[in-house]
Amino acid sequence: MYTLQIEHGVKDFEMWKGAYGADPLGRIRSGVLAERIFRPVGDQHYVVLDLDFASRAQAQEFLDRLRSDVWSTPVASPALASGPKTRIVEQVNRDGRA
Repeated sequence: MYTLQIEHGVKDFEMWKGAYGADPLGRIRSGVLAERIFRPVGDQHYVVLDLDFASRAQAQEFLDRLRSDVWSTPVASPALASGPKTRIVEQVNRDGRA
């Protein structure tokens, strides 16, 4: 399992949530198996996402599409307040234990 981790500032969480919910890249169609959305305690203007994929290639392709089709223009990402930080991580345990 591979997880695309994304974090960035948002101007308005509800605006961001609406744009995320519109799903412009088709997360399921793109191979997203599960997703988790987090906000740091005490900071309503920051979002952390985990998007799970079966393969590293799917995660990388989705990230590439985010960069080229969504984050590259303010019209496509009106709620972004800061440049996204991203990384792809690989799950190394399967049962939740170290």
